[in-house]
Amino acid sequence: MRSAELIARVLIGAALLVSVAVPLILWWRTPLVHAQMAEDGGWSPSAFRAAVGEPLQLHLTSDDVVHGFAVGKLDFQPVDILPGKVTDVTLLFDDPGTYTFYCTRWCGLNHWRMRGTIEVSGEPAATGPRSPRGGPLYVSLGIDLDASRSAPVVPAHKPAARAPTAELASYMSVDYYRSHSPYEAWQQLGADPAFERLDDAELWDLTASIWRGNTTASALAEGRQLFAQNCAACHGESGSGNGVFSDDMAAAGAAPAPAIRDGTAMFQSPADLAEPQRMLSASPALLQGKILRGGMGTGMPSWGPIFTEGQTWSLVAFIYSFQFDYH
Repeated sequence: MRSAELIARVLIGAALLVSVAVPLILWWRTPLVHAQMAEDGGWSPSAFRAAVGEPLQLHLTSDDVVHGFAVGKLDFQPVDILPGKVTDVTLLFDDPGTYTFYCTRWCGLNHWRMRGTIEVSGEPAATGPRSPRGGPLYVSLGIDLDASRSAPVVPAHKPAARAPTAELASYMSVDYYRSHSPYEAWQQLGADPAFERLDDAELWDLTASIWRGNTTASALAEGRQLFAQNCAACHGESGSGNGVFSDDMAAAGAAPAPAIRDGTAMFQSPADLAEPQRMLSASPALLQGKILRGGMGTGMPSWGPIFTEGQTWSLVAFIYSFQFDYH
C-alpha cells in the first residue's frame, strides 16, 4: 500500500509540475517586444512570422514612454504599453499576407515611423467566394498625386447639402463621385440645362448633395474617429493644419533632417484640409490615393498598410465635411 501511495503521490506531483512548467516555458519562449520612440529604434524586434489559424503570442513592454499597439486590417483592439511593465497580446489571422503593426500613441514627431510587419502564411480560413483585389482607384484613373491643383472658383459660404432631386440622379453614382472633384461637378452642373436657373451658391449646394449622398452617418462617424486618432495631431481637429505637431514639423522641415535608424526624416507643414482652393479641386480618388501612399517627402505616412479600403473611403468622406455642411 505504501508503495502504491508513493507512486500515486509521485504521479500527482509530476502532473502538477508539468501544469506549472509548461505555461512557464511557453511564456518564456514568447517574444518580448520592446517599444521605444522612433529616434531610438522603434519596435525591437520589428518583424514576425505567423500562420493562418494559429495564435501568435507576444509580450510587449515600453523602454521609455507610453506607447500603443495595434495591427492594421485586423479585428484587434489597440492596447497600451506602459514603461517597465509587460502587456501580453494574442493575435489570430484568418488570411495570409503582410500585416503592419504600429504605435497608436502620439509619442513624438517620428511617431508614424513606429511600424513593424507580421508575415502570415497559409491558406485563407474563409471558404466562400473572395472579392478580387485590384489596384488603387487613383492608379486606374491615371491621377498624378503630386500635381499642383487649385480650384479657380470657390463658394463664398460653406455649401449645405440639400435633398437630391430627380435631375441630380445622373450625378449621384459612386463612380461619378469618386472620379470628379467638387469643382468639376460644380462646373458640369452649371453647364447642365436642368439647372440653368440656379445661381452659383445653389449649384454649390447641389455639389454638396452629391458628396453627402455618397456617404452615410456611420461612415462619417468612422471617418471622424479615424481622423481624430491618426490625423488630427498634425492636421488639427478642424483640418486647418494646426495640430499639436504642426509647429514641430515646420521647424524640422526648415532644419537639417534628423537621421534615424531607417533613413532620413523629411517634413513640411501639414496640409490645410480646410482650404477650399485645395480641397474642392481634389477628387475622392485623389484623396484616397494620398492616404494610401502618403505624402512623398512631406512627413505624412502611408496608411495603405493600416486602413481597410472601407476605412479610407470613410476618412475621405469625413475630410470633405470641412468643406460642406452635411447637417
